[in-house]
Amino acid sequence: MIALVVLLMVVLLAIGVPVAIAMGAAPVIALWQRGMPLVTIPQNAFEVLDSFALLAVIYFVLAGKLMQASGIARRLIDLAVALVGWMRGGLGSATVLTAMMFSTMSGSSAATAAAIGGVIGPEMKKQKYPPPFTASVVASSAELGVIIPPSVPMIIYGVMTGVSISDLFLAGILPGLLIGCSLILLVLAFSVVKGYGERTSYSFGIWARNVATAVREAWLALLSPIIILGGIYGGYFTPTEAAVVAVVYTLFLGLFVYRELELSALPRLFYEAAYTTAVVMIIIAFASVLAYVLILYRIPVTISGFVVGLTDDPLVFLLVVNILLLIVGTFLEGVPAIIIVTPILAPLAAAFEIDPVHFGVIVIANLALGMVTPPVGINLFIACTTFNVKMEALMRPLSWFLLVLIIDMLIISYVPWLSTVFLG
Repeated sequence: MIALVVLLMVVLLAIGVPVAIAMGAAPVIALWQRGMPLVTIPQNAFEVLDSFALLAVIYFVLAGKLMQASGIARRLIDLAVALVGWMRGGLGSATVLTAMMFSTMSGSSAATAAAIGGVIGPEMKKQKYPPPFTASVVASSAELGVIIPPSVPMIIYGVMTGVSISDLFLAGILPGLLIGCSLILLVLAFSVVKGYGERTSYSFGIWARNVATAVREAWLALLSPIIILGGIYGGYFTPTEAAVVAVVYTLFLGLFVYRELELSALPRLFYEAAYTTAVVMIIIAFASVLAYVLILYRIPVTISGFVVGLTDDPLVFLLVVNILLLIVGTFLEGVPAIIIVTPILAPLAAAFEIDPVHFGVIVIANLALGMVTPPVGINLFIACTTFNVKMEALMRPLSWFLLVLIIDMLIISYVPWLSTVFLG
């Protein structure tokens, strides 16, 4: 029966039915076969949405929209360019560095890709970076938006498992830095070998003045992650309240300090944030229905028995999980994937005595990689649209970035210290 449910969902997705509707409709046949009333569907959908922590999703999405329009992204890019733009490949490296800084505020991979791509693209074109390479840099570095805290998927994972969202935020810091630094090294290597970008020679004094000017312009924006994360870990507010603070602070900067956010633009930005949030919440609601059916048919127990029978080595288990999540992330977006795989994999990880926070980072980082892989990778679509590049033209340079990201993923999986060192 579950095979029929999966087949029906694949068919619905293949004919263009929205992901949320496909995940809500496919389980109907399984519920009907068990004699379950169809009122179970809305009951499960509303039950999973009845969570105070999920309010953080709404406000982090809105904060990301406001940051794109308030001049914060441009100032972060100016700072990153001032820091590393003088090197060969410096502008490409500045793109990754900007993604790392923007990720500490937005909580969203798509928001990071959209904010950075629209600003950095014209500059990289001037320095003769090929558009496919530029799109690959933006798409791959934007995945940091869901790994470096705050992170919307971490909030959802925390809601699903009961793992502390604050701990998940802390656990994402070093893995995010690892991924960001490895991407910068790859961009530099590519640029030296291929001759991408321009190298500007000037004295240390000029560099220091440029950095000081950029810091003076961006320091209020840089305070945002300090306020958000410092407030959470200082015990002043919860992650949900931190999301509200992020919105208020971004509004303050955009309207009264930078004055680049027009009052007339607010209704449009609120509408876009509401629309995006509605899509995410509908996906969460109906993915929970599919998860309920999987549990009803004891699929987690069956898979657990299979995996335990396959190996009792946690290292082998983690390799299997990485492969599985890489495949799942290729075909499903992060949010529904988290809701579907978490009830199956989290108990297994506990059985293998893997730290639940560390495992949460593994799941989220793996599914973030899916945002950079075709055919469903949302970062790829944003980058291709921004830089007017066809998907097939992107594959050659992107393959190198994917290789680095996979290596990073294995390091994160097998070096739990990276995720747990700050947990105390």
